[in-house]
Amino acid sequence: MRQMFGLVTKTLTTRIVRSLHTTSQLSTLLVNESDGVRHVVLNNPKKRNVLSLAMIERLREVIVDSPSLRCVVVSSNGPVFSSGHDLKELTTQTSEEYHRKVFDSCGQLMLSLQKLNVPVICQVNGLAAAAGCQLVAASDIVIASDKSKFSTPGASVGLFCSTPAIPLSRSVNLKAAAYMLMTGNTITAYEALKCGLVSRVVSESDINSETQNVVNAILCKSKSVIALGKHFFYSQINQNLETAYCNGSQVMVTNLGLRDAQEGIEAFIGKRTPLWSHSTDRYK
Repeated sequence: MRQMFGLVTKTLTTRIVRSLHTTSQLSTLLVNESDGVRHVVLNNPKKRNVLSLAMIERLREVIVDSPSLRCVVVSSNGPVFSSGHDLKELTTQTSEEYHRKVFDSCGQLMLSLQKLNVPVICQVNGLAAAAGCQLVAASDIVIASDKSKFSTPGASVGLFCSTPAIPLSRSVNLKAAAYMLMTGNTITAYEALKCGLVSRVVSESDINSETQNVVNAILCKSKSVIALGKHFFYSQINQNLETAYCNGSQVMVTNLGLRDAQEGIEAFIGKRTPLWSHSTDRYK
């Protein structure tokens, strides 16, 4: 019964992704999947790729796991990666209930990035502000062009970036986060690299090739091993050192029991390329 339920779930997920792929090409969100890599492109440059409630909910629909998925790359069209929430949705013309829905849905989107079994790469080539910066901070890996800039300027319009502060303060040192949040000042790509907000900074002309290099490095690994490691990586951050080591030891033992772990070790010893199953099957 459990296997049947899993098969139905995977089938529905695949149908959702295929449906979005066929309909999104004329919209503000482009989705394309090939060879296990799902490219999600914010495509509303006229509105600075604003994260409206509709956009947030669509992102939640397309950033989901599927059996063949190995990696998600989030990027944008236009000079602004994302300017954050649509402030027109946050006036008294809409209700408090609607406002809560915006922030709750956005929070669920950010949480889903860490819960996803595969790495989420954010490719930034422009300004990432407020909730746009939140999306960057919530991603696993961030590749930025040297022209990119980052800010959390909410206090400047009377709305402190409290929810963007959550992943931001978990990505950068507290002094850097406080500077960004309390001044609203913009930092450069290299300043973002220095404080830990981004993983790599390259020239604009090299950003696609650098992103592909990162994708290739992920694709040559086992999906099940990456998933196991990713989930433990984030869970141990909030554990004390003794608990983290105790849990980490068990995760390593569990990892060794995977068929892919033994395949990788045998391939290394035999000086050959491993043949991954990408499954959670145990070694027999």
